[in-house]
Amino acid sequence: MKLPLSWLSDYTDMNGITPKEYDAKLTMSGSKVEEVYYLGAEIDNVVTGKILEVVDHPDSDHLKICQLDVGKEEPVQIVTGAPNVTPASVGEICPVCLHKSTLPGGVKITKGKLRGVPSNGMMCSFQELGLSHGCVPYACENGILFLPAGTPVGEDIKKVLGLDDWVSDFEITSNRPDCLSVIGLARETAATFDRPFSVKTPEVKGVGDDINKYMSVEVKDTDLCPRYTARIVKNIKIEPSPAWMRERLHACGVRPINNIVDITNYVMLEYGQPMHAFDYKCLSDGRIVVRRARNGESIQTLDGVDHDLSDKMLAICDNDKPVAVAGVMGGANSEIMDDTKTVVFESANFHGATVRITAKALGMRTEASGRFEKGLDPRMTLDAVNRACELVEQLGAGEVIDGIIDVDNSDPNHKRLPFEPDKMNALLGLELPAEEQQKLLEKLDFKIENNEVVVPFFRTDINRMCDVAEEVARMYGYDKIPTTLYAGEMVQGEFTPSQQAERAAALVCREAGFDESMSHSFISPKFYDILGWDENDPRRISPTILNPLGEDFSVIRTTVLPSMLDNLAHNHAHRNPTASLYELGTIYTPTVKDGKADPDVLPHEEKI
Repeated sequence: MKLPLSWLSDYTDMNGITPKEYDAKLTMSGSKVEEVYYLGAEIDNVVTGKILEVVDHPDSDHLKICQLDVGKEEPVQIVTGAPNVTPASVGEICPVCLHKSTLPGGVKITKGKLRGVPSNGMMCSFQELGLSHGCVPYACENGILFLPAGTPVGEDIKKVLGLDDWVSDFEITSNRPDCLSVIGLARETAATFDRPFSVKTPEVKGVGDDINKYMSVEVKDTDLCPRYTARIVKNIKIEPSPAWMRERLHACGVRPINNIVDITNYVMLEYGQPMHAFDYKCLSDGRIVVRRARNGESIQTLDGVDHDLSDKMLAICDNDKPVAVAGVMGGANSEIMDDTKTVVFESANFHGATVRITAKALGMRTEASGRFEKGLDPRMTLDAVNRACELVEQLGAGEVIDGIIDVDNSDPNHKRLPFEPDKMNALLGLELPAEEQQKLLEKLDFKIENNEVVVPFFRTDINRMCDVAEEVARMYGYDKIPTTLYAGEMVQGEFTPSQQAERAAALVCREAGFDESMSHSFISPKFYDILGWDENDPRRISPTILNPLGEDFSVIRTTVLPSMLDNLAHNHAHRNPTASLYELGTIYTPTVKDGKADPDVLPHEEKI
């Protein structure tokens, strides 16, 4: 989970917290930080410049000589071959690499000459700055990046393009899906640094009308979909998102696409609740049915791949067909297009194990499935869909129809556990008063009522007293817990009767001049022929190894004789032709069924 630290300021006070301090303290409080890095670390000495003059190069038919104002006393001369730089480009503002500047990938720019004309730097494209076209939708695909009118001249390009920010990359464990969100990590940040934390309730104005005139939702499998929430936005205007949203998505590793898609991704990152947007005109009869897919049904997902569905998968359907694989990916048959005018925002909660099984069976794992499979709080669906509609109104992307469809079959009750301060102290090796434990838990939105711990809905991982104790420990500080040695009584060791008998027998054999033999319990069935045992001798019934190393190790022995005779033969041939051996070996007597070793009953093990 990548998190730009500036985004945290929307929910908690980040003043005075350095990236290094943030890394160390969040890791110690249980939110492991893999890396903290500066977005514009590889960009240096690149500023905005205004094109003052463009003339043809005297010795080239495609190079241009440009004079640029970069906020210094004298203009900077740069020679470029970019096709979009012409005399008509005068007045445009673009990124300018000055002498001794650096770009992503270790590229270094210095002054030089092009066809004999001095060039004191380079004008940049968005690709050379490490950006995608979604980050700067106004940019030319093949040419210099022209910035919006009014961009300050001589400004560091990192500030202009939102690259002047630190990003913390978290390793979120599977039991903390609440931390796969900016709000969840802001809550952890506020608790760790003892700062205030607040999330504003989304406000949607609406334009009247009634959602029930447009659509209906039926959830047939409530065990797989505890809650399904939907809202409708009409008069949609598909266009690029504003710069602040594009910059935040880019910092989180998400490629900006358009305002509607970006809103769903933004809300997923902010709240941790995956969302989906359907083109309303593609929903048959304006109906959504949440049900298990039928064997034989298929769907083409947004990535253009066809998938066969089964009745073990949950699907979002209209009256006729599946339009999305629940919790995994939407269908191409309801995709948002440039001519989309009415959108259905879906914010739902799905059974985690079913999403995981479906994603694995289809061979596709998405940002949505990765969150759903860990188990999400059903209460997030309403705030998330309202936040999406709030952003629609804020961006002027459409008109929100009044009303919400909310099919809620989730458990409305908080999980409650006994509050046991003494047991937690004993487990942690601490002596914290109950009042201090309560304060530490309240930082994380736990409550203590009637000597019970009221677990917040978003903490689906808290099930036992030891889970609550862990929350106390990490907020108290693992580094503050004193180091103690394990305490335990010393006991006198002794040999068991069977061990004593084995040692006594071995001692007698050694005093009689025998050497100890040690051999494998796996032998070849051919040894029984060498011993001359009759074919019907029950001692031939040996359990067979399922995955033997070879025929010579394919059965478990019922006697140690073959192994000892093999050792005697080896000694006679190579070392000691007069050796006398003894072996305390294990043999395995099977349970015989129909003249064969019963494979369902373990052989009886004995030592001889």
